[in-house]
Amino acid sequence: MSLKALESKIVHCESCPRLRIHCQQIAKVKKREFKDDSYWGKPVPGFGDPKAQVLVIGLAPAAHGANRTGRMFTGDNSGLWLYRALYRAGFSNQERSLSWDDGLKLQKVYITAIARCAPPENKPTLEEMQSCSQYLKEEISELKEVRVFLVLGQIALKGLWRVLPEEVRPGRAIPRFIHGLQVPLKDGRLILCSYHPSQQNTFTKILTEPMFDQIFTTLKKRLDGK
Repeated sequence: MSLKALESKIVHCESCPRLRIHCQQIAKVKKREFKDDSYWGKPVPGFGDPKAQVLVIGLAPAAHGANRTGRMFTGDNSGLWLYRALYRAGFSNQERSLSWDDGLKLQKVYITAIARCAPPENKPTLEEMQSCSQYLKEEISELKEVRVFLVLGQIALKGLWRVLPEEVRPGRAIPRFIHGLQVPLKDGRLILCSYHPSQQNTFTKILTEPMFDQIFTTLKKRLDGK
């Protein structure tokens, strides 16, 4: 399956009725700030460079972010943090991501998430994440040049771990999530862990911009073979 075919498959997914109802309701009611926008309201596919060496994995689309714009980490505060960091590290041609047609292009990076629909209270159920896991598995299969998995948060780490083949994992147990943790895989690839750039983490200074930039410095060194 090509990435284009996979994108279409994701967009038309109806596997989780609770999530589909929630996303459509948000798209209908809208947020006052975006009352004149046409909300996407559908499952959100991954986005980025088909020849990516880095796969960034988040949790789920934001209700008034990707669920509105149709592109991962676009139109919300988490996205502002992520794309600024990508730009500073040289992986993006611009530092802001506001809409699907804003001209943003990624180099060597592809962005996806564990869940493809915005969940109530930003909390997808285990069953809903498992339902989406096949899409992540297929993306990994298609993105053949990926060398680093950058997981944003503990749930992203767990979601990635579930789809990795047992022969690739360095052990059976999921590593304890720590910001900056590096987990070498048996096939030479690497998992790199970072706190998610959510408002809950950035407003409380659990994650600061220097901390986030250091993650991308580590990532670039890995790609450069250092």
